Amino acid sequence: MFAWRAALQAQNLFGDPAARVLGRGPNTDPYRRYDKVRGGGELIRSKLGVYVTASHGLANSVLRDGRFGVQTSNGLGRDEWQVDRGKKPGSVHPIDDSFLSLDPPTHTRLRRQVAPWFTPRALRDQTERIEKIVARFLDELADRDRFDVIGDFAVRVPIQVICDLLGVPDAEYPRFVRWGAIVALALDSTWTLTDYRQLRIALAEMAEFFTDLVAERKKHPGNDVVSELATADEPLAVHDLLATVELLLVAGFETTVNLIGNGVLELLRNNEAREWLLSHPDQADDLVEEVLRHDPPVQYTMRLAHEPLTLAGADLPTDTGVVLLLAGANRDPSVFADPNRFDPTRPNNREHLAFSAGIHYCLGAGLARIEATVALRALFERYPDLRAAGTAKRRRSRNIRGARVLPVRGRAIRALPA
Repeated sequence: MFAWRAALQAQNLFGDPAARVLGRGPNTDPYRRYDKVRGGGELIRSKLGVYVTASHGLANSVLRDGRFGVQTSNGLGRDEWQVDRGKKPGSVHPIDDSFLSLDPPTHTRLRRQVAPWFTPRALRDQTERIEKIVARFLDELADRDRFDVIGDFAVRVPIQVICDLLGVPDAEYPRFVRWGAIVALALDSTWTLTDYRQLRIALAEMAEFFTDLVAERKKHPGNDVVSELATADEPLAVHDLLATVELLLVAGFETTVNLIGNGVLELLRNNEAREWLLSHPDQADDLVEEVLRHDPPVQYTMRLAHEPLTLAGADLPTDTGVVLLLAGANRDPSVFADPNRFDPTRPNNREHLAFSAGIHYCLGAGLARIEATVALRALFERYPDLRAAGTAKRRRSRNIRGARVLPVRGRAIRALPA
């Protein structure tokens, strides 16, 4: 169980600012709670032993400050704040064991190995392929006037992109979809006993699959990330290699699915934004930036003080945790005018912190942006009259925000605009 959640239940701290955020129900509007945290000051001390901020300026500063990191002073990862994460002996955890949970210099070394696949030039080369993937999935929906935009579309796009990036055959696609959905729990904490068991099984299956794939790529390399890592001049330890490719699967899948889904949710209820997109399809990337600002897939993160320091007037001992409410910072009125209004023409919407900042800035941010831009533009061009066909069902998670089911209806336009 998530340690913060256990503390909330044991100590009755629901009046505490951090508890109000971290202990909220999954269907509770988090943004009002972020506003309350911000209204309490730039940095709020919680009885849970951490500090909390919804200030854009302070969150941005902490993310870029070398005095903070994701490991404790004795080298433990952020999982010291949690207990058993579902990992069997011999398996690899895509979060705890990857560079996402490591500080320099190990973080720098591991991240550098895969960074070339996510440069602007590399991503430009992938754009046409992503457009073809999106078009193919929409073609398959063309005869249906009702479908689940998450399961039938939003899930399929990033999984296919990740499969291609890792050099995984299409036959493995269903297994990757299942793993992605289960292991996404590693990015959050709302577990049931069934979730826990499924996670342990999925982690073990992934370790076995990728161990075999790496061995195969060493013998017969291709043009993919796994082949590159398996045959690198500076070879990674098997554990690090497996953690890296598993991280690409989980993070690349979950963030993008929810980014697309949150964009669709906004456009279904916001006719003004929908009409703007249909009138300005070449500016769909601006709409994606506003989705990232207004309703990001990842709501918060945490950093640990590497040394005693003073932050916003508070003296923080070594290893003190600071919870950065990224989604709250994205609606800080001192940075974003009328912050609760969704406006794709907002001039500074790219100043959001949805992908973090500093050395842990999301490696796949550029890829997620392209996938969401192409997917949202093509979906609403193909279905300009798309409407909700039932109640959206949100994920149980608190940190990962998005819909798990989003039924829609509409008539497809066969011939897309030139």
